[in-house]
Amino acid sequence: MEEFVSDCVILLDHRVTAQVSTRRLRVVKYRGSAHGTNEFPFIIDENGISVVPITSAGMDHPASTERISTGIKGLDEMLGGKGYFRGTSVLISGTAGAGKTSAAVHFAVAACERGERCLYFSFEESQSQLTRNMHSIGLDVGRWVEKGLLRIHSALPTLHGLEMHLAQMYKLVGDFQPRAVVVDPISNFISQGTTSEAGAMLVRLVDFLKSRGITGVFTNLTHGGNNLEDTEVGISSIIDTWILLRNIERDGGVVHGRYGLDGPEKA
Repeated sequence: MEEFVSDCVILLDHRVTAQVSTRRLRVVKYRGSAHGTNEFPFIIDENGISVVPITSAGMDHPASTERISTGIKGLDEMLGGKGYFRGTSVLISGTAGAGKTSAAVHFAVAACERGERCLYFSFEESQSQLTRNMHSIGLDVGRWVEKGLLRIHSALPTLHGLEMHLAQMYKLVGDFQPRAVVVDPISNFISQGTTSEAGAMLVRLVDFLKSRGITGVFTNLTHGGNNLEDTEVGISSIIDTWILLRNIERDGGVVHGRYGLDGPEKA
């Protein structure tokens, strides 16, 4: 009876799937007004309740002609000597140990050197581990964290469901207001749902970043036996720049090679 006489009905749901809990909100009824009827994940934290729409942002985001450095001189030269277009999406794929995280951190540090904020989502390494490991290639990650230009958010993929991860990413981006975002790696999300579910979640994330003019760099783990020009989550078609890293065995040693989709280039 209450639903019939009420002008607005909001349904809150807290469900557990595969031992992972997700809170969802749905507007069942809102009399006299058009409203979205989809379920939306929401977060309860020290700032109260944050509701994050998960529908696609559409295709009306602006396309910038500004170029920004990748943080790697040789890679900048391969990209017309200017680097990535600002506000685009970049995918760095490769097998284990090929240098995906190193390339992503180079980009993050380059953003900080320009005085821009960068938000780094790490789903394999803690902040202290990432900081220590990057010291070995001459990158002082801790310096930029202390200056407040770099924020590292480390979490296990199994900590939340896909929608809660997405909601938390939206919230952190809104709070920190970065110009660059790194997600390292996206392949871990497959363990939290089906391939299509992980792909849909990442498509929404890419749209979200593009709509705000944020340059997004995503790393993806490939396996030696798989087609290297493929991603398990199926987002390659919406990626603006795709870089493939690969280790090649030659003369009893390993040669690090950087590959674009059109052909190889020596690293």
